[in-house]
Amino acid sequence: MSATVQNFPRVRASELVGRGWLNTGGRTVTLSELRGKVVVLDFWTFCCINCLHVLDELREVEERHRDELVIIGVHSPKFEHEADPDALAAAVERYEVRHPVLDDPELVTWGAYTARAWPTLVVIDPEGYIVAQMAGEGHGSAIAALVDDLVAEHALKGTLHRGSGPYVPPAPASGTLRFPAKALVLPNGNLLVADAGHHSLAELEPDGETLVRRIGSGERGLVDGGPGEARFSEPNGLCLVPADLATSLGYDVLVADTVNHALRGVRLSDGAVHTVAGTGQQFMVGGQENVTCTVGTFDAGESYDALSVRLSSPWDVEWSAELGVFVVAMAGNHTLWDFHPGPHLPVVSLLAGTMNEGLEDGPGEGAWFAQPSGLATASDGALWLADAETSALRRVVPVDETDVRVETAVGQGLFDFGHRDGAAGQALLQHPLGVALLPDGSVVVADTYNGAVRRYDPASGEVTTLAKDLAEPSDVLVEVADGAVHLLVVESAAHRLTRMALPAGLAGEVLDGGAHRVARPATDVASGALRLDVPFAPAPGQKLDDRWGPSTSLQVSATPPELLLSGAGNGTDLFRDLVINPDVAEGILHVTAKAASCDQVPLLPNGEPDPDVFPACHLAQQDWGVPVRVVPDGDAGLTLPLRG
Repeated sequence: MSATVQNFPRVRASELVGRGWLNTGGRTVTLSELRGKVVVLDFWTFCCINCLHVLDELREVEERHRDELVIIGVHSPKFEHEADPDALAAAVERYEVRHPVLDDPELVTWGAYTARAWPTLVVIDPEGYIVAQMAGEGHGSAIAALVDDLVAEHALKGTLHRGSGPYVPPAPASGTLRFPAKALVLPNGNLLVADAGHHSLAELEPDGETLVRRIGSGERGLVDGGPGEARFSEPNGLCLVPADLATSLGYDVLVADTVNHALRGVRLSDGAVHTVAGTGQQFMVGGQENVTCTVGTFDAGESYDALSVRLSSPWDVEWSAELGVFVVAMAGNHTLWDFHPGPHLPVVSLLAGTMNEGLEDGPGEGAWFAQPSGLATASDGALWLADAETSALRRVVPVDETDVRVETAVGQGLFDFGHRDGAAGQALLQHPLGVALLPDGSVVVADTYNGAVRRYDPASGEVTTLAKDLAEPSDVLVEVADGAVHLLVVESAAHRLTRMALPAGLAGEVLDGGAHRVARPATDVASGALRLDVPFAPAPGQKLDDRWGPSTSLQVSATPPELLLSGAGNGTDLFRDLVINPDVAEGILHVTAKAASCDQVPLLPNGEPDPDVFPACHLAQQDWGVPVRVVPDGDAGLTLPLRG
């Protein structure tokens, strides 16, 4: 298929400016020295699941065109923690980024290229001119086609220079664990750790250090089999299968195999691994079997064959006796799913979430999440959830066997975070990934980007800090023995498990490390009428698909809501006339746009569509959070291109 290209005038690409470089051996990289290469700038931030998807989408084209293509990751942080150069270096290692990365904490290069969303891709030709810009994920095939075209074009012109690029691989790391993600206690007292950086599971003795065995070869991949041949790809969540169910299923542990977009079953007796849900391919909204080829998505409550459905970055999994299913935190599309292994055919269902990213409570079918990443079951059957991108702690309450209600205990939304204790309504977290329950019913939170373990007490509504100065804690286990309570913390960036005693009375400290808001350049807009346009054109060879209804949708809201006097809500047109409140000085416009298209079916000589060709379905989707400042001479229009 051909690539989708924005028609740019002949504009030179701006120089790459930032604090420093990674994966270059300490060298600074300039665009002038890359003349003769196709260059792709990937504006990313390591908290963002969509950005991580793009890293995986680009791996194949990056490897295939090592001599002609240079990918530059421009790291443009969202959270305060992501601006820490050591945290960035760890993330580059964690996610196996194999190209140069520019550290741009002040968003200088981000601003020079007018990026508005994570991720954004910019393609630069071998003569140094911008030829395409794309926001969001799902552009892997378009990038590959465009690179092929540019390589062929500039080889003929004599402006293509083949040869090695500026990438310098880092020294290999060693150790028993490498970026461990989650852990659980096995029936024999040992610990099982999702060793994400080693693409395997590590069974440790109760000391949390001594390796008993490894399940998985350590090579990235999706392969079933025995412990030495099975392959995982950045496994995260682990769940012990109830004993009576394990006997009938033939596996004892359920694994959220995140980058494989799959659930894997592990039999502890011999370490055998087999896939129980997912196809190994990522679900892209609108391109899924069993779903119409429009903007619609899965129907809540409908069951789908677990081994035929594509999942999207499952991050954690938890057994719910109340619901009688395993609940899956599907970080990749901001939803909760349930997995019912069943006696014969395993099935999955959408439990909660609309696939829109944000913080909305209420009935599960209308709730919004943002990278749900950690789950724990309370004694009353409710599920506590670490909702990473909204820096929130949320509660999922079963209503009946198929429905839930979602409540937020701590958290303000996508753009507000910090380290603040006290009343839950004012308390702040920073990208939490794990949760656990204490004996008194209070909730422990692995507050990952604050490097802390926090406690929320539902009885008092207070948040306190139990431990700090940790290295990206991603999970917590609660251990109770002889009346004493200890925490076993998975310190992911320190590659270890750390055991600590709880403070007397479980209370912890009350800290105020301040509140933060995502720092991005604001767009100046005028009060009154503001025209929002989201231009979209299907990729060559595709057409808008309106066979089952409107092919496009646009959703607009604001923080604070008072910013918009009118124009908020849902619609099917990719434009909207908004009215900006002159009494609100600044805020954030939240825009979600979707457009469904299908491949055009080739025609037979008689002019009829070929009945043996089934068109692939595609859906372009992007969420923007656009900071705006209301000023007298501001713009009366805002354009957010949506790429096919």
